[in-house]
Amino acid sequence: MPMQRDADHRDAEQALRKAGWTACGAGDWAIALRSPDGTAVARISPFDPAGPYTAALYREAAHTRQVPELFAHRRLTGGGDLQIMEWLQPVPEREAVAFLAAIARRDPEVAELVDAVRRVHERAQSELPWLGLKFDDNPENVMRAADGRLVAADLLGPDGPKLYAADPDLIVAWIPEDERRFMTEIPLTATGPWTPEVREAMRAGLAAADARKPSA
Repeated sequence: MPMQRDADHRDAEQALRKAGWTACGAGDWAIALRSPDGTAVARISPFDPAGPYTAALYREAAHTRQVPELFAHRRLTGGGDLQIMEWLQPVPEREAVAFLAAIARRDPEVAELVDAVRRVHERAQSELPWLGLKFDDNPENVMRAADGRLVAADLLGPDGPKLYAADPDLIVAWIPEDERRFMTEIPLTATGPWTPEVREAMRAGLAAADARKPSA
């Protein structure tokens, strides 16, 4: 799956599709493509500042087998994020809610997962305090792997509504331009629609804020 060093989310999607990967879903932050053999899924986001922390959690909690197996992670030009992980399937809501409740209580069987979540969350709060990274208790984040085990995906997510509603001058101060170039291109499939007019207004606001920003 060749991909140039400066690939953005469009390049990543194109390279995967050329390799036979097919669309299998979309959410607020990313689209998903499934591998030709059906064993892996690629999550491609145009803009996801939380991506590195999600990948870190998957690595640090890998030994618990309660997070998806992460095959690869790559930051994309413009602030995007690419994760390739094992294929997962939905579970009944009752199972998902019970699993999340065990996490909330830090039951013994999920204690190591909870500890990993806390470590990564603390690191994110220290490194990017503006991100508003929080525990996401959406039951749809709990899924089943091919071997039957339950796993929790996307347990940590940015406070999207707060971030996107922030004053453009704050966003410009928080995030370098090359890390938010495609900020207005996230899918927003779950909570949208996000009209072209609103997207353009945000782009214009950020451009004006960039122009006001003092030179370094």
